[in-house]
Amino acid sequence: MNILLTCAGRRNYLVQYFRDALDGHGKIYAADTNPNASVLQEADESFIVPSVNQPDYFDVLKNICRQHRIRLLISLSDLELPLLARKREDFLEIGTIPVVSVPHVVDICFDKYRTLDLLKNNGLATPRTYMNLEDVKEALSQGEVTFPLVVKPRWGTASIAIDYPQNVEELGLAYSLAKRRIKRTILAEASMADYERSILVQEFLDGEEFGLDIVNDLDGNYATTFVKRKLAMRAGETDRAITVDSEQLQELGQLIGGKLCHIGNLDCDVFVREGICYVLELNPRFGGGYPFSQVAGANIPAALIAWADGKSRIRVGSKLCQM
Repeated sequence: MNILLTCAGRRNYLVQYFRDALDGHGKIYAADTNPNASVLQEADESFIVPSVNQPDYFDVLKNICRQHRIRLLISLSDLELPLLARKREDFLEIGTIPVVSVPHVVDICFDKYRTLDLLKNNGLATPRTYMNLEDVKEALSQGEVTFPLVVKPRWGTASIAIDYPQNVEELGLAYSLAKRRIKRTILAEASMADYERSILVQEFLDGEEFGLDIVNDLDGNYATTFVKRKLAMRAGETDRAITVDSEQLQELGQLIGGKLCHIGNLDCDVFVREGICYVLELNPRFGGGYPFSQVAGANIPAALIAWADGKSRIRVGSKLCQM
């Protein structure tokens, strides 16, 4: 069974996790637009490919999958996922399983405002969120929210253009700057879908921050949830964390996984304050904090391989899952 990691970047650890899970019964391939991407040095074979927004990108990927008999294709980029989701059937026709959710699930997760709507409609707590300055200023005047606030792109990744204004003047400056900055980043194209409402302002949540790896099988059936408490962040990714056993957060993961029916891993950010779980974001891919779950005993790569191989009884971590 051969595996292809796309937009692989610096996720060297995933090469090793999947290689260990294959145990010599397949190869790991990696693709990236940057010839200096470090993961390309560790894969069994690597490919320099066009950027995801080039018209021939998916033709190149399909040729790689066909020639090297790729069974699992795993994208590590928020920007690639919406495009790959719409090409899923094309890859299935050549025997490659893209580990990507259906388009509407990926679209909901990528659009942070739609994510919050989904969560609220299912009775889950979320931070107060506003789409324009007038609404957030009115909320401030009514005491609905207080400073500091969070200004961030509606379609965002890697903490690009995020700011934490401390007063009204900083709020206006941060909001205007964020709108200008996204035009010069990889978020530009996605933000043009609704540029006037491309920046969100949220209440700042304190409390303990957690990351959930919510695991579904390749048919979107819930399998399990792994929980870690975040101790430090860097560039939007978990830098230090400790895994915990939380029945409350595992039940939250089961609810989200069952409702969303995503495929594979879902990286979920949660704040817990006064016993209430506030869900911030859903990312339908391996998150930067996944290694903490793997080192603590989870093995999602092995689960994905087993599911692709048609096995219904597998160990995702300490739990035996039967589908």
